[in-house]
Amino acid sequence: MASDVNDISITYEEDGQLLVKELDKEILTKGAWATIIFRYQNWSKAKNEFSKEMFTIRRYQKRDGEYLPKSKFNISSVDQAKKVIETLEKWVK
Repeated sequence: MASDVNDISITYEEDGQLLVKELDKEILTKGAWATIIFRYQNWSKAKNEFSKEMFTIRRYQKRDGEYLPKSKFNISSVDQAKKVIETLEKWVK
């Protein structure tokens, strides 16, 4: 894992094949607990292409100088992301 919150990534490769492609990230909180939202795509072997864009919010705890993953929430579609945005906008007015 990473010792600096800026170095945390969800990009994942196995046997030379990129399986999770991180497109962007935004660090929401830093410190002993870090919260990061990622925009990413998964590789589909069946289709031989990357999936539609998806999003995940992940929390990391810094222990012994390294950030360790603790929890995650996956947003599986743009439509679901829009519903989350609409709800949050309504609640924080």
